[in-house]
Amino acid sequence: MATHGNWTVLIKAKKIIKKTENASVETPIGYTITEQDSFWNDPKFQNIHCIHYIDDNNDNNDLVETVPGTVGKNLSWVEANLGNFRNQFITKWDAAHLAQLQSNWDNDNVVDSDGNSTETEAEKITRLGARPTSYSS
Repeated sequence: MATHGNWTVLIKAKKIIKKTENASVETPIGYTITEQDSFWNDPKFQNIHCIHYIDDNNDNNDLVETVPGTVGKNLSWVEANLGNFRNQFITKWDAAHLAQLQSNWDNDNVVDSDGNSTETEAEKITRLGARPTSYSS
């Protein structure tokens, strides 16, 4: 597990953004998670605009931005009492990222001028490595 992951969650947009490791602050990687509307529509997120979270075992320094005119102030993760960040958001991002890595692998083919594959699966594995089967931030 990576330490000090830097995350932003945009509740209304249903988007989880990672800004560390291969996803730097300058080039973050974000995924919109639309297939879980019941999760995003949970009443606990009703007054939340976005979350800025650092995976550093100190939940008091994480910022939960509230929708203007609702709670009246921004909160720490602890004050917001929204549950376990990793279980709610990082696992969803990891699943979306794995799907993207697998799609990238599946679509990275050596083809001839007619678009036909010119390599065996063994040659592809030699060139790219094995197809990703898991990912964990």
